[in-house]
Amino acid sequence: MQVKIFEGFDLFSKSFNAKEHKDVSVTVQEILETVREKGDSALREYTERFDNVTPESWLVPKPLLTEALENLDHELFHILEEAADNIMFFHERQKTGSQLDFSPDGTVLGWKVTPVDSVGIYIPGGRAVYPSTLLMNVIPAQVAGVPRIAMVSPPGPSGHPHQLVMASAALMGLEELYSVGGAQSIGALAYGTESIQKVVKITGPGNAYVTEAKRQVFGTVGIDSFAGPSEIMVVCDRDDIPVEYIAWDMLSQAEHDPDAGAILVTTSAKQAKDVSKLLKNLVPTLPRREIIEASFANRSAIIVAEDLEEIFEVINELAPEHLEVLTKQPFEDLHRIRNAGAIFLGPNSPEPVGDYFAGPNHTLPTSGSAKFSSPLGVQDFVKTSSVISYSPERLERQGEQIIRFAEEEQLFAHAEAIKVRLKKQQAAKKL
Repeated sequence: MQVKIFEGFDLFSKSFNAKEHKDVSVTVQEILETVREKGDSALREYTERFDNVTPESWLVPKPLLTEALENLDHELFHILEEAADNIMFFHERQKTGSQLDFSPDGTVLGWKVTPVDSVGIYIPGGRAVYPSTLLMNVIPAQVAGVPRIAMVSPPGPSGHPHQLVMASAALMGLEELYSVGGAQSIGALAYGTESIQKVVKITGPGNAYVTEAKRQVFGTVGIDSFAGPSEIMVVCDRDDIPVEYIAWDMLSQAEHDPDAGAILVTTSAKQAKDVSKLLKNLVPTLPRREIIEASFANRSAIIVAEDLEEIFEVINELAPEHLEVLTKQPFEDLHRIRNAGAIFLGPNSPEPVGDYFAGPNHTLPTSGSAKFSSPLGVQDFVKTSSVISYSPERLERQGEQIIRFAEEEQLFAHAEAIKVRLKKQQAAKKL
């Protein structure tokens, strides 16, 4: 096993998108339609088929959540608690409030910020368990003030989600956790069943089936994004960065999924070869070897860039989900980065600090969507309504302009809605 080394950006870009993903839309469409028609019985059918288990009830009983939290290792409890505090502190800074501007003539213009009525959060439970995903999705929803937060997560052999997922739900004071995963759980959240009340928005990452299900229910409900496989890009123009740092940082994402991406962009051909050699030696020793090997074969590579300018050309073209900047002056280089989900500056900020502990959200735009998308945050759980209250003076002063605008668009009823008010105002002045 060896990561491919490319001389230059053009050669790499041709290879990066070569793998085609299997089209699962037809299967997902059938699952969603069945859930919509048959409700709980469809959930039972698909859960038995895909998870080989039949939960006694979809809603996890509260005593089980409490028990999971109480049985947590003492040290792990405090780690989760501190991580939650860090995430909460960061997202509190994202809160924005309603705002009204009162003009001297009495006109009021502004906006009203309101949390969404309910959110459903998908917590993966396939190749690995992700309590961090629960914290990263639940906490900004709580900060936003969402009154109802429902969670779904695939059941294990016990018929319930993983103990860490249940413990994390209890830690956050939540009780609405359902033992169901896959596309069928997205259908339940979007359409509702006898046991699961529908929500107005769905967030949280999942496999290709979950992502496709979110795509198909979008419009019926809101969603956060169409998340693709995880990816990391490490960029470096320094010879003094330990090769071990770079190799393990690449492995930290490659171990997620066979379609995950791990990319190094370096100005040093020697560094590229040294990293490749170390990876070749490390991978056979790792427990997730097969996943990592598939990732390196499919969406991972090492680019030898000509100079720093070419490094930033690669960054902004590929718009990585995670970007580690190991350049000589990372803070001075920050302004050159236009497209990235999360930016980690300097050798002491490896990607896992963002995954678990630092505070910024780890739900990030993937597959180049950082060109137009942002990390999950409080803003994803609120909506704004415009507020407009014209005074008689403002309407009289601007009314004729509005009428002309409407008539140019041949929307004459629009114009008449203004005219009738101006006539009333003029008549009142004559009294």
